[in-house]
Amino acid sequence: MLEAIGVQPLVVPSKFDEGRFDTDGLNPRELAIALARGKTAAVAREYPGDVVLGADTIVVLDGKVIGKPQSPEEAGSMLQELSGRTHRVYTGIALYRPGSGEILTDADCTLVTMRELDPREIRWYVSTGEPMGKAGGYGIQGKAALFVASINGDYTGVIGLPLSRFYEILKRAGLSITSFFV
Repeated sequence: MLEAIGVQPLVVPSKFDEGRFDTDGLNPRELAIALARGKTAAVAREYPGDVVLGADTIVVLDGKVIGKPQSPEEAGSMLQELSGRTHRVYTGIALYRPGSGEILTDADCTLVTMRELDPREIRWYVSTGEPMGKAGGYGIQGKAALFVASINGDYTGVIGLPLSRFYEILKRAGLSITSFFV
């Protein structure tokens, strides 16, 4: 998505261990921000002289966080749970500003409504492998676009980086988007 707006990022996987992170007492928005901040801080330690952007997306249905499926069977169960229902997608973003050491954060929330899915559709989608590693077990930017009846909010936030929020954080940090253009 950054490339689509003219930014050529260096992609560095974070060594932040989400599984060891204490999530108790955090609401979904706070959780998405905290995970994005953790990822950003971990990469900023490796690249202290660079602007570092991190993001994390979570799916919430009826107040319950639906994570990333660990197996095809779990992906199928997640999709069945989301079928015909509206859920929330929270994407937290964090930006490390070198020099100050400051990490600025924000989050986006988008409502996504899935149409009713029959078991054959779910089996087909799971067999593509696309659900694996994705919050809620689907990727709206891929084949799962077939299953989305509507969204209310920022499509780019559901994909994993709300570009409008990113732009606002850049401005808050006193950075110009044009300084990142290739």
